[in-house]
Amino acid sequence: MNVLSNTAQVASRRVRIALAGSALLLSQLALPAHAGPNEQAKRIYERIAGEPPPPAVLTQMAALISAACPTGCAANAPGTAPNAALLAAAQVATQAADFYNVTLKNLAIPWSNRDQTVFAPFNDYAATVIGMVRDDVPFNTALSADILYTVNSPGLPPPSNASNSHYATAEANRIDLSTTLKQSTQSATYGTPTAATAGLLTTYAAEAAFFIKGTNRAMFRFTMINHFCNDMPTLMDATRPTDRIRQDVARSPGGDSRVYLNTCVGCHSGMDPMAQAFAYYNFNGTVGPGVMNTGTMEYTSGQVQPKYLINAANFPFGFVTPDDSWSNRWRSGINASLGWSASLPGSGNGAKSLGQELESATAFAQCQVTKVFQAVCFRAPASAADQATVGYLTQSFQTGGYKLKQVFQQAAASCPGQ
Repeated sequence: MNVLSNTAQVASRRVRIALAGSALLLSQLALPAHAGPNEQAKRIYERIAGEPPPPAVLTQMAALISAACPTGCAANAPGTAPNAALLAAAQVATQAADFYNVTLKNLAIPWSNRDQTVFAPFNDYAATVIGMVRDDVPFNTALSADILYTVNSPGLPPPSNASNSHYATAEANRIDLSTTLKQSTQSATYGTPTAATAGLLTTYAAEAAFFIKGTNRAMFRFTMINHFCNDMPTLMDATRPTDRIRQDVARSPGGDSRVYLNTCVGCHSGMDPMAQAFAYYNFNGTVGPGVMNTGTMEYTSGQVQPKYLINAANFPFGFVTPDDSWSNRWRSGINASLGWSASLPGSGNGAKSLGQELESATAFAQCQVTKVFQAVCFRAPASAADQATVGYLTQSFQTGGYKLKQVFQQAAASCPGQ
């Protein structure tokens, strides 16, 4: 009897323990699947500014979140607007000085050099990106506007179209970019004719990196990499007309015309007609990794640079560049999917009008958003959910005035910590 009684007691105890464990498990499952207000505020700030938030700022951001979501806000459904409380917290984070001094600088510096390294000296290209973001200058003017940001601080060499020392010295002196950047124009600062200015494309850093030597095709290629998130192998289309391919491109490389027809044509048939927009530009100087670039930008209005006519013997019957007129052959074919603007003619003269063509494409907007998403969320948008988020942010970017700072805020609010 005692044995049976003890056995019953043990069984009863096991049942109670099992029930208690189940209740604990259910209570844990009932907890929110996201971080609390403090954790979300900290994560948002660190992703935007690159450092932990000061206590007062953390308190301010956490209060904004907890007022709407006492236990932390759930992330928005993919493809929808981010939670308003998380967005308000992210707006506080973009006021941090290091958002400009670190995060934006690290984003933009690789765009300004061929090695795509973040360790290149600070320059006018990066300064202009940072200033445009800070001041909410529409980023769909980044490749066409007569715009330049300089550093308004004593003791710096003056900005010049023959040296990067103004910006490199500002970096060496650890000057706060969030407060000292001043908007100006390339025409006023460098003396470049207004019609020849094309935003980031005609900054000193871009010209030093992409107009030096060569055939100026580098400027087009790196613009595709930096602002369309595509390199030439992913853009090649061998179905486009070949009448604007220059003489320097051999039609039978290695004695085999199939290489030209199946490979070379795919890039050059689209690139050469658009790179013709840069026919009047050149850079004379010396550049290299970690070097404070020195040299002179050149713009020869109405005169094609000799580099466009080199190696004519490779194929004498090829195209001879007469001026800076350009045509976008990618408005048809597979690259029509890049989303070219129907309000533009798809052709023109010079870098400014080509910049307008490029910055008006949907692919341009999507590329900037994708880069921001990766910088803030620490992952490429590979999943269907992330792609839906990028789609929403791209549409919001286009309809909201092309404010890149807003994209940072919305992206941070979309991945606050789950």
